Amino acid sequence: MELIRQLAMKTNSKIVLLVADGIGGISTVDRPTELEGAKTPNLDDLAAESVTGVHSPVAPGITPGSGPGHLALFGYDPLVFDIGRGILSALGVNFEIQPADVAARVNFATIDEQGVITDRRAGRIPTETCVQLCGELSKIQIEGLDLFVRPEKEHRAAVIFRAPGLSGSITDSDPQRLGTKPLEVLPKDPSDAGAAQMAKRVNEFIAQALAILASHHPANALLMRGFDIYEKLPSFQEIYRLNPACIAAYPMYKGVSRLVGMKVIEDGQETIADEFEVLKKHWQEHDFFFVHVKKTDSYGEDGNYDAKVKVIEELDREIHRVLELEPDVLIVTGDHSTPTDFKAHSFHPVPVLIRSRNARVDDVTRFGEKDVVHGGLGHLAGKHLMALAMAHGLKLEKFGA
Repeated sequence: MELIRQLAMKTNSKIVLLVADGIGGISTVDRPTELEGAKTPNLDDLAAESVTGVHSPVAPGITPGSGPGHLALFGYDPLVFDIGRGILSALGVNFEIQPADVAARVNFATIDEQGVITDRRAGRIPTETCVQLCGELSKIQIEGLDLFVRPEKEHRAAVIFRAPGLSGSITDSDPQRLGTKPLEVLPKDPSDAGAAQMAKRVNEFIAQALAILASHHPANALLMRGFDIYEKLPSFQEIYRLNPACIAAYPMYKGVSRLVGMKVIEDGQETIADEFEVLKKHWQEHDFFFVHVKKTDSYGEDGNYDAKVKVIEELDREIHRVLELEPDVLIVTGDHSTPTDFKAHSFHPVPVLIRSRNARVDDVTRFGEKDVVHGGLGHLAGKHLMALAMAHGLKLEKFGA
């Protein structure tokens, strides 16, 4: 990152980083991956004009969360900048978070009469229901704490704890699997008195929340994860000398963009076509655009193969709107793989293409996992993609004499 900061220079070239969340998959004996099973003539044509490959967001064999996956795409080593999901959720809803606030991500969930989790997402309740439930949970009082409960989207919310001397070094209540009960929140280090006190306060919050939610089936429980204290990161603008913008429908991705200092464009976009029209509207204002497509991941987590295929095909139909703007560098990739057979993120490398007049085009002619693995980029670390974006946009000075 420091090397890029030294070499980065301001130019007129424009970069688009198009992230189809969770786009990667795995094939089975019965069917190809969702990307390979989709009809994608435009993405295939792009691949034929690009240099292609795969990337690992964190490291080979490691399954990344959305936060680490996106930080890697932005060039921040996720092993160095280990940011809890709660901070990203709080920033995603544009909460005015303060230094030393502790934030956590909330999933409204469904539990049975024995307290066992049957649905980690409460049937993806409508956002309007989430807003109502957050209003009720905002009435909870814990001695010595200021509490803020803010809705994100559908079943997701953020909780922010504010008081002097709080600790984010506590475990999650979300076991991230079905068929078990929510976990007790514990200090990561049993000898850490501050963390032990924080865990006690969070467990009290959860107990009060469960009493309030008991009659609100299917959202009759909540799961908490990603506790962390807010700390500022090095600025994207200072590192890359870019004027960056984020176009995303879901709050968390706005949050990770705000964390690195991007401008978040709030134009109410929902569909892929909406997002690309927003890109067109603001094209002259920025030289770097992060454009995020969520539903590839959502349907992957739901195990809905056909729906994920349709979203990829929708992206393919609409990508002409991006190409008509003639970006100097276009990267198409994902932040991780979400195979529908897993119903979760996976460790599998993520397909990527880089289209630029300065690209060393390879022989790949189809944008699919089995094809791009033979591309000119090979298998690289996700954190290196921003350097390649800058290089293909001729935005890096020569290193050394």
